[in-house]
Amino acid sequence: MIGLGTATAQLDTSVNIAFPAITSGFDLTIGDIQWVVICYVLTYASLLLVLGRIGDTIGHATVYRAGLIWSAVALLLVSYAPSYGAMLVFRCLQGVGAALVMSCGAALVTSLYGEERRGRALGVYTMMMASGWMLGPLLGGTLTAMWDWPAVFWFRIPIAIAALLLLRGMPVSPPRPADDRIDVLGGIALTLGLVTMLMALNRLREFSAVWLGLLSALAFAGFVFRQSRAKRPIIALEVFRLPGFATLNLVSVLANIAAFSVWLLVPYYLTRVRGYTLTESGAILAAGAAGAVVAGPIGGRLIGRRISAERLAIAGAAGIGAGLLLLGAWTEQTSTALRVAGLIVQGIGLGLFQLAYSDIVTAALPVRDRGVAGSLALLTRTLGTVSAASVVLMVFEILQTKFGFLEAFHQTFQLAALLAFVSAGLLAISQRRPQWK
Repeated sequence: MIGLGTATAQLDTSVNIAFPAITSGFDLTIGDIQWVVICYVLTYASLLLVLGRIGDTIGHATVYRAGLIWSAVALLLVSYAPSYGAMLVFRCLQGVGAALVMSCGAALVTSLYGEERRGRALGVYTMMMASGWMLGPLLGGTLTAMWDWPAVFWFRIPIAIAALLLLRGMPVSPPRPADDRIDVLGGIALTLGLVTMLMALNRLREFSAVWLGLLSALAFAGFVFRQSRAKRPIIALEVFRLPGFATLNLVSVLANIAAFSVWLLVPYYLTRVRGYTLTESGAILAAGAAGAVVAGPIGGRLIGRRISAERLAIAGAAGIGAGLLLLGAWTEQTSTALRVAGLIVQGIGLGLFQLAYSDIVTAALPVRDRGVAGSLALLTRTLGTVSAASVVLMVFEILQTKFGFLEAFHQTFQLAALLAFVSAGLLAISQRRPQWK
């Protein structure tokens, strides 16, 4: 039931395969399509930590249920959007629903297992999320071909309703102490800081990025000030002083920037270069998520027994880079089997990395902060996603103007692979220091 509810957010990968249809339907450029991603993910990312903290306070199941209801309404609105502007507004509303669901998903799953089985629980959760990523393109291609782009939104409404009904037996969280309150001002400062930071990244080529960056810095400074004095902070900042912990979170952002390039550019490659049908394109794109589905439970069994989470994270980042290098070598003559193989390698690497990263973050924070822990893990991933939507597309557009589509595709993925290998190197260097406990 948790996996089914999580699917309302993870199945958003179906939207990526519909990018060409949305571009055509609203007469947009490839550069314009980034706002379909940014409006959704920016809203989602900016609210994760705050909602995770709210879940730790009033109960994870309560927040999760509210997210399912909100998501169903928002998906209905997006699917009937009369204009591109309206679609972007409704995508923001959809982001709120996704944040409500995802901020407490990992906490609910780990609550079903003991601490000694935390790695296996997170492995199962990684598999559930990856299943949504995998099914998204498969369903998205077929649905778009049959009913156009609105179908990639409305088909998730009955899924959200079914998950809500199945959650009726979920046990209620025990009451929290009366003084366990939410730092509202700190939450506002954090949300403002994240929104303006992501907007600054999106406008890197404009002078407004400077002002947005300054506003973001001021908001984060206010957040740090509030957290240092709050009796019950949204997140204890001391955790970032643990050896290697700050580096780990930076690496998570970088690795996800590299990995998300697949979802941004591969749909256009498949429609332009080989002329695959939407259903075939969706099946090929789903191969990467299939790799993550396989990696989740296997990695969950390995952590703590045969390999440390830190070493698994290094291997995962390197796997992302290897898969992206294979994608960067695609030509018009490359067989479908080799294309699928590259995506699977990248997906396995991403699945291992995200599992290992989630385990390290969860172990670093107290059990009572499981909502915040799960939200932090998702936040760095979504920061990478939004950054990729801005930075990767900017690099690709510059290269495309100079070299054309295919050469720009090759060089962009080669640069993304380099970023993934740099991430693995940073983790390897931090391994030489005292490790996370």
